[in-house]
Amino acid sequence: MNRYLAAFILGLCLLQVAAHSRGQTAAIPDFGEGNAVPLSQEYVMGRAWLMQFRRQAPILSDPLIQDYTENLIYRLAASSQLRDRRLEVVLVNAKSINAFAVPGGVVGVHNGLILAAQSEAQMASVLGHELAHLSQRHFSRSQENAKTSGKLALAGLLAGMVAVAAGGGEAGMAAIAGSQAASQDASLRYSRLHEQEADRIGMQNLVAAGWDPRGSAGMFEVMQAESRKYGSRPPEFLLTHPLTESRIADARNRAGQFPPRMYQDNPGFHLVRARVELSFIDDPAVAVAHFRKKRKESRGAEAVAAQYGLVLALTDNGNYGEARQLLAPMREFKPENMTYALAETEIDLAEEQYDLAIEKLERGVKLVPGNHPITIQLGKAYFKAGRYTEADQLLTAHAKLKPTNVTLWYWLAEVQGLAGNRFGLHQSRAEYFFLNGAMKPALEQLNLALKLAPDNVAVERINRRLAFFHQVGKALGQL
Repeated sequence: MNRYLAAFILGLCLLQVAAHSRGQTAAIPDFGEGNAVPLSQEYVMGRAWLMQFRRQAPILSDPLIQDYTENLIYRLAASSQLRDRRLEVVLVNAKSINAFAVPGGVVGVHNGLILAAQSEAQMASVLGHELAHLSQRHFSRSQENAKTSGKLALAGLLAGMVAVAAGGGEAGMAAIAGSQAASQDASLRYSRLHEQEADRIGMQNLVAAGWDPRGSAGMFEVMQAESRKYGSRPPEFLLTHPLTESRIADARNRAGQFPPRMYQDNPGFHLVRARVELSFIDDPAVAVAHFRKKRKESRGAEAVAAQYGLVLALTDNGNYGEARQLLAPMREFKPENMTYALAETEIDLAEEQYDLAIEKLERGVKLVPGNHPITIQLGKAYFKAGRYTEADQLLTAHAKLKPTNVTLWYWLAEVQGLAGNRFGLHQSRAEYFFLNGAMKPALEQLNLALKLAPDNVAVERINRRLAFFHQVGKALGQL
């Protein structure tokens, strides 16, 4: 089956199953938006697209970076014009400067964007721009005048975006171009209008959410500098968002129209940025030297972030005493700072002081129930201490709060295997495979779980999941 058509059919399938589970008809609602794809269908198509994307892109699993990025995007969404705020945030482990938004509320962020941004306002400006594309429904509305079905054109657009978002710029752009029924000139004109609208609305929402509007022009300048550094190869973001001098000037002029006020950058952004920076350095000894140098040369929030990065690098390099020594004044100055507290437990775990780490993390989970970074760190501590049953119980409960976190399902399956929970192991593996669009192994794991079901309630639950997976697998052409 053609993969573009498969994405479209899968969207219809998911919509029908969702409607059936509520006892409703499977008819697609009409929101009175002409040839534009309805919001409800965009939602399921976006999730279908995400299945493809997870199989092709390197997904970042760092809980702290994930939590920070999600909170930033939710804060922007709260001041946006989004009608459907069921967002799914996916982090891509790539140095490229890129972010994207897929119809249906999927927002992707390359961690290279976090590293390239020099302030939180700069990073937020890019994500605010992407959310504006979603709220104004640019992807769907661009098909209203196309001669082919807008739904099929959107399916092609989504499939092409897999390659662009994963870094295959030219191939992805070719697929997107192939999905357009309107003429190339008209398509480009419409695209420019969309970019202008997203710039304008994105900045309005940036300010409404409390960020400095000058972040937009600042981020454009960063991207422009990157383009000059690498010659004809622009940052990935600019492949779909062309940058001109007039666009930078427009951003500056627009920012100047807002009432002047003092904006304070978020120190937490610089801590996350240091964490990303460390992730791109493979050798711990090199990382230690890098952050030592940066700590001496930096000032303010950047110096604090460099010291945090040095603490992490020292921990990775086995220099636990110095890591504790540098972290101590940071913990004393901000004892409530979760990032510092987790860095301390990271040293505890590295030194095999498992009980000490668990005591601290259990206290943290009680203070902030459901917190993703703290819960994952506690699960890690249980795991290292060989307390697999406790790790299983903790992460099973957390998976109900984070049912689309692929890494969580993978790790939970590993923990359940060691805990002797074969019934849970097969279910967790099934969810992992499903989220990656691998239907055959997902069904195999559910059938294995079915044989181990302890009661009729569990049998019924698994049978319903089997029926759902089966329909999705047929839509993908895998069954």
